Amino acid sequence: MENMGQETTVRKSSKTGLLLASLTGGAAIILSAVCFPFVSPALRRVVLPYVPASTQQVENVMKALAKSHAGGRKLIDLGSGDGRIVLAAGQRGFQSHGVELNTVLVLYSKLTAWRNRITNATFSRQDLFKVDYTKYNNIVIFGVEEMMPELEQLFERSLKSSSQVIACRFPLPNWKPSHVIGEGIDTVWVYEV
Repeated sequence: MENMGQETTVRKSSKTGLLLASLTGGAAIILSAVCFPFVSPALRRVVLPYVPASTQQVENVMKALAKSHAGGRKLIDLGSGDGRIVLAAGQRGFQSHGVELNTVLVLYSKLTAWRNRITNATFSRQDLFKVDYTKYNNIVIFGVEEMMPELEQLFERSLKSSSQVIACRFPLPNWKPSHVIGEGIDTVWVYEV
C-alpha cells in the first residue's frame, strides 16, 4: 500500500516537472522569436542597433528639412526604426519612405502611419546599401560611426545633384556640412550635394 502511494507521488511529481519544463521551453522559444529581430543586427558586418530618435532629434531634422535647398519633397530615412522621422516628415507634406531591416519595426511603423492616417509615409524592409537613391532629394541617416565612411562612398556614387543628406548622431567623415543643427547626441549635420 505504501509503495502505491509513493508511485502516485512520483507520477504526479513527474507530470508537474514535465509541465514546468514544457512551459519554460515554450516561453523561451516565444521570447527568442520576439527578440530575434532586435538582436539579429548584431550579427551583421556593421552593427546598426535600434535606438529611437529623441523628440529633439526629430525637431532638428525637421528644421534641417525646412531650410532645405534640395529642390524636392521626397525623403528617405535609412534605418527608420519606429518611423518617427518618416511620420513627422509625412505630416509636413513630404513624400517620405523609411527603410528598415527589422520586420517588427517596419510593421509597427506601417500600423502607426495607418492609425494616424498619414498616407504619404511608407515603409519597407530593405537593405540600405541596395536602395535607389536617385528618387530622393532628402536622405536622412541615423548611422553608427563604423558605417559612415562606407555610406559616404555610396552617396558619392549614387546621389544626384541638388540632394541633401542629413546625418544624425555621427557626421560623414570627409564631407563638410553646409550647416549643423543642435548639439550633443541630438546634433544634425546637413550636407548639400
